[in-house]
Amino acid sequence: MTRLKTICAITLCLVFLGASATIAFAKNEKVATPKEYGAYIKTSKGLIRLLPNIVFDEDGVIFVESNNPAHFFLKDFQYFVLYGKYEMSVLTVNPMGFYQSSALGKPRFAFGKDIEIDVKPQGKDMYIIKPKGLLGRGYYSIWINDTAWDFMLD
Repeated sequence: MTRLKTICAITLCLVFLGASATIAFAKNEKVATPKEYGAYIKTSKGLIRLLPNIVFDEDGVIFVESNNPAHFFLKDFQYFVLYGKYEMSVLTVNPMGFYQSSALGKPRFAFGKDIEIDVKPQGKDMYIIKPKGLLGRGYYSIWINDTAWDFMLD
């Protein structure tokens, strides 16, 4: 009986050490460096590049015109990767809300309240950006200066 308890204790210790090692390695996840500068979304399938959009300022309202943003399933979204030389102190992740239509009928979307993010450098000119809270379904953007990368989470 004592020998059985010893074997069980050793097995439990090995399982605990294996689980701890898996968690430790997951925290130091390395991301492959993208080929081009820009913003990416890390999904279960890999890095997917977002197309940039122009930020407009009209009468004090800052907005983008929707330009057929990329769609991702919420279950596949993991985090953002930003690669390039950017002013990281002005980086924000924002939900987008309908503002009005342009004269040509294109929908315009204004930036909502900033979402809290955690930015970690990952090598030279590459950053991993993770929201501190949970993101839900909706229209979002990563915004730096005059450029926004907009996308939809479905």
